Amino acid sequence: MDDILIARSLFGTTMGFHIINATIGVGLPLMILAAELLYQKTNDIDYAVMAKRWTKAFAVTLGVGIPTGTIAGVQLSLLWPGFMEVVGRVMALPFQIEIYAFFIEALFMSIYVYAADRISPWMRIASLTLVALGALASAVLITNVHAFQGTPRGFRVENGELVDIDPWAAFFNPSFAVTAGHVVVTAYMTGAFIIATVAAYKMLRSDFGSKVYRFHQKALMASLIIGGIFSILTAVNGHSAAQYLHEYQPEKLAGAEGLFETQKYAPLAIGGFTDRESESVKWGIEIPWALSFLAGNSFDTEVKGLNDFPEEHWPPLFIHTLFNAMVGVGMLLITLSMIAFVWNKIFKKDKFPKFLMWLFVATGPLAMLGIEFGWVFACTGRQPWVIYHVLSTEDAATTASNLGILFILFAGVYVLLGVMEIIVLRYFFKRNTVLDDLNRAQQKEIPLYGSNT
Repeated sequence: MDDILIARSLFGTTMGFHIINATIGVGLPLMILAAELLYQKTNDIDYAVMAKRWTKAFAVTLGVGIPTGTIAGVQLSLLWPGFMEVVGRVMALPFQIEIYAFFIEALFMSIYVYAADRISPWMRIASLTLVALGALASAVLITNVHAFQGTPRGFRVENGELVDIDPWAAFFNPSFAVTAGHVVVTAYMTGAFIIATVAAYKMLRSDFGSKVYRFHQKALMASLIIGGIFSILTAVNGHSAAQYLHEYQPEKLAGAEGLFETQKYAPLAIGGFTDRESESVKWGIEIPWALSFLAGNSFDTEVKGLNDFPEEHWPPLFIHTLFNAMVGVGMLLITLSMIAFVWNKIFKKDKFPKFLMWLFVATGPLAMLGIEFGWVFACTGRQPWVIYHVLSTEDAATTASNLGILFILFAGVYVLLGVMEIIVLRYFFKRNTVLDDLNRAQQKEIPLYGSNT
């Protein structure tokens, strides 16, 4: 690989690993808050135990997410100095505010973890609300830099110099709301389905009707309902995202759908792969007029094709596959959530078929894959630009060479961190089972929210 491709691969690997813990770090606080609210409403001690156990998992993922996020920040400076020169002068504001968002998250999580038995219920809920808001704000502020890359505002380039700098215009760039909304709803969706995966797996390994089975059944239904709601919101936001691409990054939309010729009544291509020679999507299923409606809420909306742009500005054509994978995962998660709701709430059946339980086990990994597909699509689809139509990837990259050894070393570090994270989580929860926590919770002399031994 050439040095630019290695730099992209190194930073992409860092973000690909970091986004796992970062997404869980945004999604889990909402689930903990939901469990705490359910406990206050029903006085069912199972929900208090859920909140306690999920908090332990959140602490571990946060402990891994912080150093990987720090590495990502360092790599931005070392690998992409041209990009950081622009961001440092125009878009430094989100980086600065993000630190305070993290402080809020860490401070109130500490209060919830160490003082939950000493504060009133409303203060526990207030603490968790601020934890969730801090995590949300942190994600939005960092992601806003990505939004800025797609729709740069707040400066001009004149004779190679940045002039007329307006940080607030850069901050509230045209894609701010769509991008921020997408990050938030997908993180909440993924956090819920991660819980669903664990709950469904534990139900399969427990005796039907036992105390442990009922505990995980409550967790499964809560997570599937919350995950289903945010899956639907993700789809709604995705429609807005398509309209944003149509207006601001038309070649990316054309690449996502394998559309080469500009046309009205443009079809939506599902599946298949983009073939450069025939300028079509091979083996795909076309829905007539659907892309035009998706882009502009009208079937006669004109959608620009790739041939309207210089070929050197085309995104990689494989982003069609990434886009389809991302959308396919989202639709499957919506379907599974609706099936679960109908089966349990409408048909009033307590036991799901075994094949359906295994599909629930798959929801967490699928949601995380959807996140990864989405990020690769978003960043790769912007190529060859780091800042759209302002700064190319080639001009933003470091001139340093011999980056291959760094790529190998960092990849090894992430494998080690991932393995150690799984070992720590398994060790903790094996030593402190659900049954142990439920039995402790029923003993009056032991604090309900006290740390496990």
